[in-house]
Amino acid sequence: MALELKQSLTLAQRLVMTPQLQQAIKLLQLSRLELLETIKEEMEVNPVLEDRLSGESDEEISADGEDKKAEQDLPEVKVDENTPDDVDWDNYLSEYNTEWTRGSYEGREAPALDNITPAKTNLYSHLMWQLGMSEPGDEQKEIGVHIIENLNEDGFLEISLEEISHTTGYPLDRVHETLKLIQNFDPVGVAARDTRDSLLIQIRFQNLDGSLVEKIILEHLKDLENRNYDHIAKTLSVSVEEVIDAVSVIRGLEPKPGRIYSDDRTVYVTPDIYIIRVGDDYEIVQNEDGLPKLQISAYYKNILRNGNPASEKVKTYIQEKLRSAAWLIKSIHQRQRTIYKVTESIVRFQKDFLDKGIAYLKPLVLRDVAEDIGMHESTVSRVTTNKYVHSPQGLFELKFFFNSSINKIDGDPVASESVKERIRMIVKSENITKPYSDQEIVDILEKLNIKVARRTVAKYREAMGILPSRKRKQLF
Repeated sequence: MALELKQSLTLAQRLVMTPQLQQAIKLLQLSRLELLETIKEEMEVNPVLEDRLSGESDEEISADGEDKKAEQDLPEVKVDENTPDDVDWDNYLSEYNTEWTRGSYEGREAPALDNITPAKTNLYSHLMWQLGMSEPGDEQKEIGVHIIENLNEDGFLEISLEEISHTTGYPLDRVHETLKLIQNFDPVGVAARDTRDSLLIQIRFQNLDGSLVEKIILEHLKDLENRNYDHIAKTLSVSVEEVIDAVSVIRGLEPKPGRIYSDDRTVYVTPDIYIIRVGDDYEIVQNEDGLPKLQISAYYKNILRNGNPASEKVKTYIQEKLRSAAWLIKSIHQRQRTIYKVTESIVRFQKDFLDKGIAYLKPLVLRDVAEDIGMHESTVSRVTTNKYVHSPQGLFELKFFFNSSINKIDGDPVASESVKERIRMIVKSENITKPYSDQEIVDILEKLNIKVARRTVAKYREAMGILPSRKRKQLF
């Protein structure tokens, strides 16, 4: 079979992801903080971009950024200084020491607010400080540091004492001695093996050795978790009232002593858009606070004008940066318009929720909004990711408004979030001495024209952090 070369023409359509299109898609799914960081990085590498101040326009910016005429019109200010000749400078300098003025602050970058905010003490540093204050010997200090370094975030010791003894090379009795010392540090109960051990350390610190409280922790921690007070009272041959008194003491203990020194920080959310009620309707206002108002620098525009002596290489570089800056500004504007259109559609679908609350939230999927505004579902998904809206009902992520549907016995389906809210209200109004079981909640929802399975109620209850009925039961 002979091989030969041939030429042929083929017509085909395909989607090409240009760098500009990739940038637009990337900007669309960024959160507000990520967008600010991206703009900041772009302004650092692109000299053509600049932030337009409030009330400032391109025409007000001169080519060199300076208003020389205004400077020439200002009169020269002269100050006559008449210093007496009899000033004792040596005495003045010794009385008013100005040593602190030697270091000039010019040229220094001011620290960020995050860097000057007092840091929260974590568990490790707090225990290390107490270990140093106890003035340990070299052996005890080395063992103590090894113990503290092997505590988890809840304050429990994760390795065995035998392993510590083997690693440090010190005898097991010295390790026990150091462990007892650390277990009496603040917070009391730290360096325990588990929750039971931590609770026992805390009650012994309160001189409750041999009490009913200790017996319950040692023998009936599982019954205590299930609130089976009758079984505890019968087994220990005491009254239920005595058990309840002991339980009230246990409730005052800390099952995870290390969590009060957690490094977790509160995350504050800034809404991207506001929904404001005006009469019987709603207005949508985008949050522009803190977002730079980008524009093309007039200085670089002048360089590209005819007659400017700049070289062709310089002009080519500026033109490239101009195209990049213009596309970024266009992409940001497109991002803001898309967020506005999606929010506007959500308001039309969820007006009853905005009027009356979460019980009136309607089932909604991405396809509904996509068809309403004429966009693809993937675009709507990117827009609603990590974007937050402030509404008359509170602050929500845009994803919150999209949820599955639960069928009613008669009528239109309801949103799953609405069903969760009804379950929460049912549990809130129950008798604490006889809480509702999952099946009883199903029966109550059925009377409210909502048909759900028992396993669905259990799933929603666990998602909301609501305990089962046997653990919600209280006798006092």
